[in-house]
Amino acid sequence: MRLPLSQRRCYHKRIMKAELLAALIAVESGGNDHARGRHGELGALQVRRCVVTDVNRIAGKSYRWSEMTNRVVATKVADIYLTHWAKRIGRPATDRDLALIWHHGPNGWKRSGGVYWKRVSAAK
Repeated sequence: MRLPLSQRRCYHKRIMKAELLAALIAVESGGNDHARGRHGELGALQVRRCVVTDVNRIAGKSYRWSEMTNRVVATKVADIYLTHWAKRIGRPATDRDLALIWHHGPNGWKRSGGVYWKRVSAAK
């Protein structure tokens, strides 16, 4: 059964597996939904304002940065962000690619990964 066009636009296939999500949350905030980072990151995933702005532009949404203390909303934002930027890789994105995009931004997958990837992979 094919969805109507209006629903297809809203359908979003999750790119981030539950195991990676749990590892990112463990590394970013230790599971604290109300965590605040040194540079203004917020929530369990330590979402930056620029990520929320980018997701709203990419997906035509109207998420607010203050909503990032809600883990469900923050996960949706992270998944939209990662899905969009992972398309630029030109191959299926690995967990490493996604973690580095989350930590370093859209071109993060080009980096070596270093300490951050070691922490995320150890938390998986």
